[in-house]
Amino acid sequence: MNKVDFKKEMKHLFNPPRDEFSFVDVPEMNFLMIDGQGDPNKDPAYQEAVEALYAVSYAVKFELKGQGFDYVVPPLEGLWWAQDMSAFVQEEKDKYIWTMMIMQPEQVTLELVERLLPEVKRKKGLASLEHLRLENYHEGLSVQIMYIGPYADEGPTISQMHTFIKDVGFEPAGKHHEVYLGDPRRTAPEKLKTVIRQPVRER
Repeated sequence: MNKVDFKKEMKHLFNPPRDEFSFVDVPEMNFLMIDGQGDPNKDPAYQEAVEALYAVSYAVKFELKGQGFDYVVPPLEGLWWAQDMSAFVQEEKDKYIWTMMIMQPEQVTLELVERLLPEVKRKKGLASLEHLRLENYHEGLSVQIMYIGPYADEGPTISQMHTFIKDVGFEPAGKHHEVYLGDPRRTAPEKLKTVIRQPVRER
């Protein structure tokens, strides 16, 4: 049985250049999502949401593998914003609003997720599972770059991205998006890889 790796199948989404900003048209995809608010470094709800997303994603993966379709669980992704975007720009993390999510193959249906949830809840007992949903998300035209380094040091790259967007006649048209290709538990901060993406539209 061949194992699909979406990072390789869709390199344009998961492996952008690291030395220049590039445009990409992101297609509509399915995601398991959980919303939250607060500093991800301090709020236990954030870590619990991430754990819940992985728990259900792996339950789905093993169910589909039993049906003859195997794949690598895609990486964790996050949408980030704030009611007052100046708080986001100034990194007032306690005011952050986030949606953490993991992309799902097109074979994954709401019926499948709902069928597997009770067993995941029984095993994990995570309160965040009550807030998990399966949703289509269409990002469309975006600017992105591969960032390598600690999450806390992304600020200058994000600022440069927004300057680039303005200089080429576009403006932000959606939430700040990050795709986490490294595991911070196992990778040195300076080697972490993160796709930083910003949906845009013409001014």
